[in-house]
Amino acid sequence: MSLAVPADLLDQAQRGEVDDAAFLDCVRTSLPYAWNLITGLIADLEEGGGELAGNQVPPPDEASRGQLLRLMASDAMRAAVERRYGVRLAFQNCHRAAVFRPSATAALAEFTSARAQLLNQSPELVDC
Repeated sequence: MSLAVPADLLDQAQRGEVDDAAFLDCVRTSLPYAWNLITGLIADLEEGGGELAGNQVPPPDEASRGQLLRLMASDAMRAAVERRYGVRLAFQNCHRAAVFRPSATAALAEFTSARAQLLNQSPELVDC
């Protein structure tokens, strides 16, 4: 299961739309490793002033890797994070996450290119 959904949030979803704040709180509490990694990258982006902030350190364990994969693979979760923080998220392999300023279209295009994906391969990541 991707998220541990509280009963009141599930009830809200069954009645209609769920606001981003409630959804993101569910993501934050369900996927703490992934949440902390992504929000840490967002803080790095804000502090650094560059076009992107990225992570190249593999997760400490498979449970953490699974959290990151679930967050980054979900269009709904990614979009909610992007809306909330005004960034774009991108992902390579099973751990290389990056956040981009919306204006960083060239940097995002490069990060998400086939070339960048191929250059980011390593034997250690075959089974990730």
